[in-house]
Amino acid sequence: MTPARRGKRLMAEINVVPYIDVMLVLLIIFMITAPMLTQGIKVELPKAGAEPLPQDMSEQQLLILGVDKSGNFYLNIGKDEETPIDDAAVVDRVSAVLRRDPKTGVLVKADRSVPYGRVVEGMVLLQQAGAEKVGFVTDPADAKRAQQKKQ
Repeated sequence: MTPARRGKRLMAEINVVPYIDVMLVLLIIFMITAPMLTQGIKVELPKAGAEPLPQDMSEQQLLILGVDKSGNFYLNIGKDEETPIDDAAVVDRVSAVLRRDPKTGVLVKADRSVPYGRVVEGMVLLQQAGAEKVGFVTDPADAKRAQQKKQ
């Protein structure tokens, strides 16, 4: 061995500082992107004490017509679910899905401030597209709390 190497020992520790930096960067990225991952439109659902859907019905078996505060229609199918669609497009898309799978469940998810007439118009469009049964999406958690307060 050379005289310069005799006094130095090898360091057997792992330098974790770069790993901490990488983890902090990843944490920041996930904190920024997580709120953007929410799907669908913002709808304040009415409160009702209805029974929940059976567990065997997954989101992929359901066709949901959304109605936002301004009365625009949205469908959970297609390329961009957050883009409003017109009445004719609702009928076309829903009829295509129901022709492919007639057992597809159809639900209406409307904001509580939407006029009743606009919700009925959406239901008529679904009926014209071939939907036999139409259900409503509600917020059961708040309804249960309200019932418990009354008792």
